[in-house]
Amino acid sequence: QVQLVESGGGLVQAGGSLRLSCAASGGTSRTYTMGWFRQAPGKEREFVAAKNWIGLSTSYGDSVKGRFTISRDNAKTTLYLQMNSLKPEDTAVYYCAASRNSRVVLTTNEYDYWGQGTQVTVSS
Repeated sequence: QVQLVESGGGLVQAGGSLRLSCAASGGTSRTYTMGWFRQAPGKEREFVAAKNWIGLSTSYGDSVKGRFTISRDNAKTTLYLQMNSLKPEDTAVYYCAASRNSRVVLTTNEYDYWGQGTQVTVSS
Protein backbone atom coordinates (compact mmCIF):
# COMPACT_ATOMS: atom_id res chain seq x y z
CA GLN A 1 0.00 0.00 0.00
CA VAL A 2 1.49 3.29 -1.11
CA GLN A 3 1.67 5.96 1.56
CA LEU A 4 2.31 9.64 0.95
CA VAL A 5 3.17 12.07 3.74
CA GLU A 6 3.37 15.81 3.08
CA SER A 7 5.27 18.33 5.18
CA GLY A 8 6.49 21.91 4.96
CA GLY A 9 3.27 23.87 5.03
CA GLY A 10 2.78 26.93 7.19
CA LEU A 11 2.05 30.63 7.36
CA VAL A 12 4.00 33.02 5.15
CA GLN A 13 3.65 36.60 4.02
CA ALA A 14 2.82 37.51 0.44
CA GLY A 15 5.96 37.46 -1.68
CA GLY A 16 7.58 34.81 0.49
CA SER A 17 8.54 31.22 -0.21
CA LEU A 18 7.82 27.75 1.10
CA ARG A 19 9.05 24.29 0.16
CA LEU A 20 6.71 21.35 0.47
CA SER A 21 7.94 17.76 0.68
CA CYS A 22 6.15 14.48 0.06
CA ALA A 23 7.71 11.27 1.30
CA ALA A 24 6.50 8.16 -0.55
CA SER A 25 6.68 4.65 0.86
CA GLY A 26 5.07 1.23 0.53
CA GLY A 27 5.99 0.32 -2.99
CA THR A 28 5.89 3.43 -5.13
CA SER A 29 7.02 2.43 -8.58
CA ARG A 30 9.60 4.52 -10.30
CA THR A 31 7.29 4.63 -13.31
CA TYR A 32 4.61 6.50 -11.37
CA THR A 33 3.67 10.08 -12.04
CA MET A 34 3.69 12.25 -8.93
CA GLY A 35 1.77 15.47 -8.55
CA TRP A 36 0.62 18.29 -6.32
CA PHE A 37 -2.95 19.53 -6.02
CA ARG A 38 -4.51 22.15 -3.77
CA GLN A 39 -7.94 22.86 -2.41
CA ALA A 40 -9.15 26.14 -0.96
CA PRO A 41 -12.30 26.35 1.19
CA GLY A 42 -15.43 26.10 -0.94
CA LYS A 43 -13.49 25.32 -4.11
CA GLU A 44 -12.71 22.19 -6.10
CA ARG A 45 -9.35 20.48 -5.86
CA GLU A 46 -7.03 22.17 -8.36
CA PHE A 47 -4.06 20.80 -10.28
CA VAL A 48 -0.79 22.51 -9.35
CA ALA A 49 2.07 20.49 -10.86
CA ALA A 50 3.10 16.99 -11.86
CA LYS A 51 6.23 15.16 -12.90
CA ASN A 52 6.75 11.67 -14.17
CA TRP A 53 9.66 9.68 -12.92
CA ILE A 54 11.23 8.17 -16.01
CA GLY A 55 10.66 10.71 -18.75
CA LEU A 56 11.19 13.80 -16.63
CA SER A 57 8.11 15.39 -18.20
CA THR A 58 6.62 18.19 -16.14
CA SER A 59 3.40 20.16 -16.20
CA TYR A 60 2.17 23.17 -14.19
CA GLY A 61 -1.19 24.78 -13.61
CA ASP A 62 -1.53 28.18 -15.26
CA SER A 63 -1.86 29.99 -11.94
CA VAL A 64 1.53 28.80 -10.67
CA LYS A 65 3.69 28.80 -13.80
CA GLY A 66 6.91 30.72 -13.30
CA ARG A 67 6.52 30.74 -9.50
CA PHE A 68 6.41 27.08 -8.45
CA THR A 69 8.88 24.31 -9.25
CA ILE A 70 8.28 20.59 -8.85
CA SER A 71 11.22 18.25 -8.35
CA ARG A 72 11.93 14.79 -7.06
CA ASP A 73 14.69 12.84 -5.40
CA ASN A 74 14.53 9.34 -6.83
CA ALA A 75 16.94 7.93 -4.31
CA LYS A 76 14.69 8.93 -1.43
CA THR A 77 11.39 8.69 -3.34
CA THR A 78 10.63 12.21 -2.22
CA LEU A 79 8.69 14.82 -4.16
CA TYR A 80 9.14 18.56 -3.61
CA LEU A 81 7.27 21.72 -4.47
CA GLN A 82 9.24 24.96 -4.24
CA MET A 83 6.80 27.85 -4.04
CA ASN A 84 8.11 31.38 -4.61
CA SER A 85 6.40 34.78 -4.88
CA LEU A 86 3.47 33.44 -2.93
CA LYS A 87 0.13 35.25 -3.14
CA PRO A 88 -2.87 35.21 -0.79
CA GLU A 89 -4.79 33.27 -3.45
CA ASP A 90 -2.29 30.42 -3.06
CA THR A 91 -3.79 29.75 0.36
CA ALA A 92 -5.09 26.17 0.38
CA VAL A 93 -4.51 22.66 1.61
CA TYR A 94 -1.84 21.14 -0.62
CA TYR A 95 -2.01 17.42 -1.44
CA CYS A 96 0.60 15.08 -2.83
CA ALA A 97 -0.68 12.37 -5.17
CA ALA A 98 0.66 9.38 -7.09
CA SER A 99 -0.63 7.92 -10.33
CA ARG A 100 0.18 4.51 -11.78
CA ASN A 101 0.10 6.23 -15.17
CA SER A 102 3.63 6.78 -16.44
CA ARG A 103 2.53 9.81 -18.47
CA VAL A 104 1.98 13.14 -16.75
CA VAL A 105 -1.73 13.39 -15.89
CA LEU A 106 -3.60 16.42 -14.66
CA THR A 107 -6.98 15.42 -13.21
CA THR A 108 -7.78 14.11 -9.76
CA ASN A 109 -9.51 10.95 -11.01
CA GLU A 110 -6.27 9.84 -12.71
CA TYR A 111 -4.43 9.64 -9.38
CA ASP A 112 -4.55 6.49 -7.28
CA TYR A 113 -2.98 7.52 -3.98
CA TRP A 114 -3.25 10.69 -1.90
CA GLY A 115 -1.56 12.18 1.12
CA GLN A 116 -3.40 13.78 4.02
CA GLY A 117 -2.57 17.33 2.95
CA THR A 118 -0.63 20.23 4.43
CA GLN A 119 -2.01 23.71 5.02
CA VAL A 120 -0.41 26.70 3.30
CA THR A 121 -1.60 30.14 4.37
CA VAL A 122 -0.36 33.31 2.67
CA SER A 123 -1.12 36.57 4.44
CA SER A 124 -1.43 39.87 2.62
